[in-house]
Amino acid sequence: MHNLGLVAQIVIALGIFNVWVLRYGKATAYRGGSARNMREEFAAYGLPFGVMCLIGGLKVALAIALIVGIWVPTLVMPAAIGMAALMVGAIGMHLKVGDPPMKALPAVCMLGLSIVAAVL
Repeated sequence: MHNLGLVAQIVIALGIFNVWVLRYGKATAYRGGSARNMREEFAAYGLPFGVMCLIGGLKVALAIALIVGIWVPTLVMPAAIGMAALMVGAIGMHLKVGDPPMKALPAVCMLGLSIVAAVL
């Protein structure tokens, strides 16, 4: 079971780095509303640029904490709980703008993985 928790930590971290670093300025099928990049996505949610920076910074910091948590296990639970809270918010934003459920799928998966990482 411990290995499942480690896999969850790594998948969450890599997913966050992918979205917030590698694909930040790119269109994906999962962007909220009709957004073509992260900035447009947060605008579609009615959120200002500063909130996008805050959320992005928190997600990247929590992803780093999950990776460091491989060696410092006390970081895992708070980082996973923080990530889960942010994913609940992401799901809420998709609902707010009337996105089809498929657009919220990555956030739902990350929420599930965050729960696994926190529990295991």
